[in-house]
Order: sequence, then C-alpha cells, then structure tokens
Amino acid sequence: MYQFLHLRSRPLQTLIFGLILFTFYAYYRTTITDIQFTNFSHFSPPEVIHTHGNLSTDTQITATFKNLTLEPSGLSSNVSHNTSNLSTILTMVSVSSSSQSPSSPSISINLKQSNDTPKEPKDVIMKISNNTGGSSPILNADSARAIYESGHSVSVSEKCPYFGRDMNLVIIIMSAPTHFEARTAIRQTWGHYGQRKDISIVFILGATFDMKIEKILRREGDMYGDVIRGNFVDSYSNLTLKTISILEWVDVYCSEVKFILKTDDDMFINVPRLLSFINKHQNDKNVIFGRLARKWKPIRSKKNKYYVSQAQYKLPMFPDFTTGPAYLLSSDVVHSLYEGALDQTYLKLEDVFITGIVAHKLGIKRVLANEFLNKKISYNPCNVQRGISIHMVKYSEQFDLWKKLLDGKSKCK
Repeated sequence: MYQFLHLRSRPLQTLIFGLILFTFYAYYRTTITDIQFTNFSHFSPPEVIHTHGNLSTDTQITATFKNLTLEPSGLSSNVSHNTSNLSTILTMVSVSSSSQSPSSPSISINLKQSNDTPKEPKDVIMKISNNTGGSSPILNADSARAIYESGHSVSVSEKCPYFGRDMNLVIIIMSAPTHFEARTAIRQTWGHYGQRKDISIVFILGATFDMKIEKILRREGDMYGDVIRGNFVDSYSNLTLKTISILEWVDVYCSEVKFILKTDDDMFINVPRLLSFINKHQNDKNVIFGRLARKWKPIRSKKNKYYVSQAQYKLPMFPDFTTGPAYLLSSDVVHSLYEGALDQTYLKLEDVFITGIVAHKLGIKRVLANEFLNKKISYNPCNVQRGISIHMVKYSEQFDLWKKLLDGKSKCK
C-alpha cells in the first residue's frame, strides 16, 4: 500500500498522468464551445442613419437599435442559429437601388453605441426580419418613434421627489439654449413658486453644437439644478421632439404629480390663479385645458413656415387642439400621450400634433379655459391678475408683470 503511494511508484505516476490528460481534454472541449459564442455575446447593434426627404432640411433625425443583444446558449447545436441572427441584424436595412432616385443619400452603418451624447436627429428606413422566416411590421420612417431618441442626458429627477406623489403641479418650460436672460427673469419672478414643496418648475433644452454655449449651459445647470437636457437638437423643427421629451420625463420621473403645465420661456404664468384653477378641477381626468383652437386647416403652401404635406396629414382639417404657449394636462394622460405620439406620423407643429392629432386619436378631452390667454395683452394689473398665462413677454417685462401681480392696491372684479 505504501509502495503505491510513493511518488516513484509507476502506478501512481500513470494515474497522475491520466488525470492531467483528462483535465486538458475537458478544458479543450469547454474552451472551444465558449469561443464559438464569444463573437455574439457582446455584439453592439448598429446605428443606422438615413436622411429622408419628406422632412424639412433643418430637421435631422437619429434612430438607434437598442437592447438587441444576442445571448449565447452554450449549446453547439445553436451556433448556426446565432450566426443567422447576426447576419439578419447586419442586413436589417435594405434599400432597393431600383427604387431610389440618383440623388438619394447613401446609408451609413456605425457599430458604435449612441447613448453617450445627444445626436442630431435623422430620419430612418428600417425592416427587421424575425427568426421564423417571416418579417415584422415595417417601422414607419415618418413616425416620431423612428426619429425620437429617448432618455435625458441631464434629468434633474430630484426636482420631482417620490415621483411627484405629494405635488400638485410641475411646470415645464420649453426654452432655447441661448435664452439665458429669459430663464433668469423667470427664476427671479414667478419662478419663485418653485420653492414650494407642492410645485416644481423646470426648464427643458435640447443639444447644441456651440461649445461656448454648451459650457455656459453646464454651469447654469450646476448652479440652479433646474435644467433638463433631452436627446435632440434644439431647433424650431424639433419642438415636437422637445414636447415628447417632456412627456417622457414626466412619465419616468414625475408620474404621480396631479397636473403638468407645459409652457414657453416668453410666457408670464399667474401661478396663484393656476393653483386655484387646479383646485377647482382636481377631480377631472383624461383632459387637457388651454386656449382651444377649432377648425384649423393645414397650410399646403411649401413657402409657409407652417407647411404640412399630404403625407404628414391627409385630412382637410385638424382636430381641435390647445395652443402651444401654455396648456395644462391631467397626469393620467401623460403615458398614453407619450406612447401614442411615438406611433404617429411626425409633425413639427407640436401643439397640433400632441394636443390635437394624438389626443383626438386617444379620446383625450381638450377643454377651453378662458384664463389661458396665450396672447399679448395690455399690462394693467387687473389683466395680469385675471389670467393664467400671458404670451409674448420679453424677459425685461417679466419684472413689471410680477410687480403688478403682487399689487395689492388694484381692485379687480
């Protein structure tokens, strides 16, 4: 027995050598199987960029295939299946050369991830095949879903604690990157109501390629902590993307707030009057309040700023909508508006698109509220105190309106 256990014993040496060979064999089989799947487990889906001629030239849209990761199964019988999946993804975008005009732009495929920084939006054409030999529905290249990049590079989620559970109102102000004075004037006047625990007031901006402005914006955001940054280029043609970004922000970070006011940075908001209005309508659901626009027709002249093509909207008249300078939403409509907007043909007229076309399709009520003036008025104290929203207010005029709102001497009926 002791002779067998001695290191110089031939039977023991044979046993050890056999164990070494078995270990190498097992390692070899495992390694080969792993190598067969390594190329698929960390595959980054391609970013597909295609410029589409139907949208205006200053609007460009980005689309990224997200969350399309191929998982290794660990079974050698599935290697060919995973290989076919990879081939499918690399050939997802098909453009027929016979159907394109000579001037049609080319398609570029970039395997780099796209969530690091906001990108300029571009329109896309995509078709994705499934594993059963059929094909999934073609994603409409003109839909908002094809051109909207979700998420926020700066979210300031702390402005809506506990998802807005204890808040009556969040006011989200659409502002442009260069409108520093307008934001400052609001913070120093009616924006003071944002200090209340039941109210939050934030600004939303897109991306800018001017690095000087971007540097100032970052400093402003760090100083005040009230600037949301969406993943879209900030431009007039992207106002609809900005509004969708507002809906997404509320849906993700502030879904339990009671009401949401969407407004612009050239507006004066009578917050006490607005709170009184909300208190009166606190039980109202599935509704958008504002200045109602009825029986507006699409403008078909290409020379007009508000041109709408037949492809974008076919009917001769828009549904009733609330005008864009300011409108109030009950929080229960936010999620359905967000999802519904993504599946609708993109239209740069954000108020027509969101509160008209999408809201009408979803059966959301649009209700006239006369306190939403949404126009320029005479700045006497009684006018200021009666209304909820006043439009076309210069940043220097915010202080005068603020003073007149707080004027206790005027006796208004």
